[in-house]
Amino acid sequence: MERIPILKMGRVLLVTIQVDMHDRLALALQDDLTTRIAQSGARGVLIDISSLDVVDSFIGRVLADIAAMSRVLVAETVVVGMQPAVAITLVELGLSLPGVRTALNVERGMELLRAALVEEEEEEYEDAGEEDAGAGE
Repeated sequence: MERIPILKMGRVLLVTIQVDMHDRLALALQDDLTTRIAQSGARGVLIDISSLDVVDSFIGRVLADIAAMSRVLVAETVVVGMQPAVAITLVELGLSLPGVRTALNVERGMELLRAALVEEEEEEYEDAGEEDAGAGE
C-alpha cells in the first residue's frame, strides 16, 4: 500500500501530498501522522496540499480530524498551499476545518509554527517560574 512520506524538521513534521488522495490513503496518513507525533514528540505539523486540485468532504473531515488528534498530542497543525477551488469546495460543503490553521505557502506555514513554538516555550518558562516561586514560600 502506498504511503505519504512524513519528514521531521526539528520539532515539526512536514507532509507534502503529491498524489491524489483517496479515502484509504487519507486514513493511512492520519494513522501514520498520529503515530509519528507520539513517537517523535513533534510540536508542529505542516501539511502541504498545493498539489491537490480536489478535496471531497471525506478528505476535508480527515484533515480536521488530523488537526484535532494533533492538538490532543500537543502539536499545532497548519495546512498550506490550498488551491482556490479547494477552498471554495470546502466552504460549499460546509466544512470549516476547526483547529486547522492555514497559510498560503510552506514558508508562511513554518513562520506560524515557529511563532506557536516560541509562545509555547515562553508559557512553559513562565509556568516553571511560578512553580519555583511557590516552592520557596
